[in-house]
Amino acid sequence: MILLDTHVLIWLQDEPRRLSRAAESAIRRSRATRQIAVSVASLVELAGLLNRGRVRGSGSIESSLSRFVEDITVLPINIEVAALTAYFPPNFSADPMDRIIAATARAEGLPLVTADRRMLDCPLLKTVW
Repeated sequence: MILLDTHVLIWLQDEPRRLSRAAESAIRRSRATRQIAVSVASLVELAGLLNRGRVRGSGSIESSLSRFVEDITVLPINIEVAALTAYFPPNFSADPMDRIIAATARAEGLPLVTADRRMLDCPLLKTVW
């Protein structure tokens, strides 16, 4: 199973050409076995982007979110994820959503598919890009 960062989830739906070869390959392999996940934090970010018109939706925000996560597992924020958000290096993103997404990957032992340089450079994360 792999975990997608929010921008990767959006690009997968709307701009797949922006994905790296490695990301595209990992997603293709994981999709074949329905082993793709996102953090619930990505849905919160996506809802805000849909609401502001920065991402195109179809119908309501709820129906748009459902379309984005069709055949994708949504992972919750639990105590372990919440605690792990506090254990990133000082140069890691201060954005709470980035920390939740990264902590979810750590808690679940999943590679994170991301183009975010701060996440790619974090020694605590296994990443794909």
